[in-house]
Amino acid sequence: MAPVGGFAVIGAGSDFKGKITVSVLITCIVAASSGLIFGYDIGISGGVTTMVPFLQKFFPSILRKAAEAKTNMYCVYDSQVLTSFTSSLYIAGLAASLVASRLAATLGRKNTMVLGGCTFLVGAAINGGAANIAMLILGRILLGFGVGFTNQATPVYLSEVAPPRWRGAFNTGFQFFIGIGVVAANCINYGTAKHSWGWRLSLGLAIVPAAIMTIGALLISDTPSSLVERGKLAQAKKSLAKVRGKGTDVEPELADLIKSCEIAKAANQEPFVTIFERQYRPHLVMAVAIPFFQQVTGINIIAFYAPVLFQSVGFGSDSALIASIILGVVNLGSILVSTFVVDRYGRRFLFILGGIQMFVCQVAVACVLEATTGVSGTKHISKSYAILVLVLMCIYAAGFGWSWGPLSWLIPSEIFPMKIRPTGQSISVAVNLATTFVLSQTFLTMLCHFKFGTFLFYAGWIAVMTIFVTFFLPETKGIPLDSMYTVWEQHWYWCRFVQKQPSQNLYDGN
Repeated sequence: MAPVGGFAVIGAGSDFKGKITVSVLITCIVAASSGLIFGYDIGISGGVTTMVPFLQKFFPSILRKAAEAKTNMYCVYDSQVLTSFTSSLYIAGLAASLVASRLAATLGRKNTMVLGGCTFLVGAAINGGAANIAMLILGRILLGFGVGFTNQATPVYLSEVAPPRWRGAFNTGFQFFIGIGVVAANCINYGTAKHSWGWRLSLGLAIVPAAIMTIGALLISDTPSSLVERGKLAQAKKSLAKVRGKGTDVEPELADLIKSCEIAKAANQEPFVTIFERQYRPHLVMAVAIPFFQQVTGINIIAFYAPVLFQSVGFGSDSALIASIILGVVNLGSILVSTFVVDRYGRRFLFILGGIQMFVCQVAVACVLEATTGVSGTKHISKSYAILVLVLMCIYAAGFGWSWGPLSWLIPSEIFPMKIRPTGQSISVAVNLATTFVLSQTFLTMLCHFKFGTFLFYAGWIAVMTIFVTFFLPETKGIPLDSMYTVWEQHWYWCRFVQKQPSQNLYDGN
């Protein structure tokens, strides 16, 4: 029984429960490690942009602005060239993610991840050896291609391999590795900040997570769905038997995958056309809304610019990096909480709880900054209030870590039928990266002009998204991918859009 927009439904479809085997565990951990490269980049960018040698070489105007008397604390880092360095990755990732749906369908999920890892590795090497801004931006663009490919392929891979009952837990592994990447990057920034060549080491070490995930991806097999889609039925059966465990009869599940694939091929339609059909309107709305909402929580912007932000509100350079590490560790711990509860309490419960928590914290941060720094932003914030801001940001990060963080990758990867799944995930990743690009391009300017109101801006969006989830997101906990249509058919609003599928065996959703 699964609540759908406030109502309980019984899903229909084939019940291929599967079990947690050593093989599926290792496969999903290795695949989820693709999140390392995205997380490392999020963490490294903000820290490097506070390093004096890096700013002296590429952005000396920021140091001159910081030296001015009575500088508005919100405006020190307001530089379009600096934000272009950070955000160029996301516009490249957007383009790559749209191409990635074709690659994932023709080359497979695994090979798309390998390609992403290799591209990211080259970009990291160029950034580490950058001699001018042009090399920095080129490196960032290649990193963006890598992120676009892996962010498209990995969540789909995890959803297709994981047993339905534990799909949520396995899929949160991607966000967990993003969190590990962020924390590792913050620790490296802290260790290299004192050296004149530290920024090169921080940027160049991105080759390590890229190498880890690329080698890992080469060692695992592709998903059964992807292999069936490409006509490799013998390999698909072998892959399915491996992940479902010894003694499991995989023939019914394989037959179901083949049937879904045949239906998709019989339609013989361009997936980017099919996805805009009325019957897929609910799926498309979620593929756009969920990643958009994830970014307007403000989390990635705060992760990018955490060292800058904490430096702006009164922490010294070292203290700002330590504060960023604390924020990352809290986020990491909360993702683990999500892993253990997402398949027990469901997606909607965590979305709503996390939304309320984040809203309260963003409003509280705005109130503290307004009371302590004034409207002009020229008053100096005391150490105790700076610590209060850090505590509130940690509570906020925890709320994100067990809700919008992992679930925003999970939902788009599990709601689409096979024929448009790679396309749906591509649109989701493209929206995620496009929104991230716009926000990262505007955040420092917004901070300069809106000041503490920036946090109220994000709080407003969090209120909107929490209401949206309450009324429009059906519960997908425990429903097999091939039976996901049932949650739309029985939803109070989306039922008017979807075509009723032929009834199949009842499935209890457990």
